[in-house]
Amino acid sequence: MLQHAAPDGSLPDPGRRPRVALETTVLSHGLPWPANRDLARDLHGILLEMGVDASTSAVLGGALRCNLSLDETLLFCTGSESSPTAEPGGPRDMARSPQDTPVKTSLANLPAVLASGARGATTVATTMLAAHRAGIRVMATGGIGGVHLRLHAPEPLDESADLLALSRYPITVVCAGPKAILDVAATRERLETLGVPVVGYGTDCLPAFYCGETPHAVDVRCNSAAEVARIVRERDRMGLCAAILVVVPHTGDTALDWDEVQNVVRTAMTAPAARALAPSGVTPYLLDAVRARLGARALEANMELLKRNARVAGLLAQHLF
Repeated sequence: MLQHAAPDGSLPDPGRRPRVALETTVLSHGLPWPANRDLARDLHGILLEMGVDASTSAVLGGALRCNLSLDETLLFCTGSESSPTAEPGGPRDMARSPQDTPVKTSLANLPAVLASGARGATTVATTMLAAHRAGIRVMATGGIGGVHLRLHAPEPLDESADLLALSRYPITVVCAGPKAILDVAATRERLETLGVPVVGYGTDCLPAFYCGETPHAVDVRCNSAAEVARIVRERDRMGLCAAILVVVPHTGDTALDWDEVQNVVRTAMTAPAARALAPSGVTPYLLDAVRARLGARALEANMELLKRNARVAGLLAQHLF
């Protein structure tokens, strides 16, 4: 196992292992049952086989944590009460009812969720905070939030707290780029303004979640975790506060074509149902439109890219340990 000194010159505790932070909103709000349960198990298994701890984040027991066990993680896998279970009566396979869905917890509502004692599923932004507080240097997720599309120009700008967190917490986030239903061009510009380096893992083009590539360029291409780790160490040596965003293109049979997804988005934006939407309702509406049009292809792509990102994050955590 590679071991590297921390910025203060100390070596890691030999009894500890590399860690990768994982979010819980993808389980509670992003994927249906039982795909969310299967993904939670798969991500823990992938990292375990690599000798890396899956450090899942959530608000649980009135605390922001980044060390959930697999059983605790599965509490955030929501679904229908009538969903079949592989192990009847077993706590690991009990699908949560929609009424029992955890609160989606970002930076703005984190204090209120903590004060209420509710279970909170952490977004990318809140997981970055939890990871930074826990001393975890790498996080894996699917796609980051960014600048949202607007139905009409006068509408106020809707921007994800993920961008603020990326400018604030100096960890390394491994993802498949911004979600394809966002204003990807504006998101790319915003990342540059915030001083967030965008590192393409084996790619010169920015991917967009399901889509392996977009017309937008990354800042630098790296072909190995070792190359990325060198950039991370230079960021740390300079004392820069922004995260490093490592974007991994989703390739293979489950990758979706950028133009195809954009056509779905454009059609949905001009549909009569879109006219009455508040700004906060645009993104869920577009996600539903993509899923309705692409069906199982979208779910399969989502699952595969999350597992691919976990593997890359595991490699990077090993190099930074």
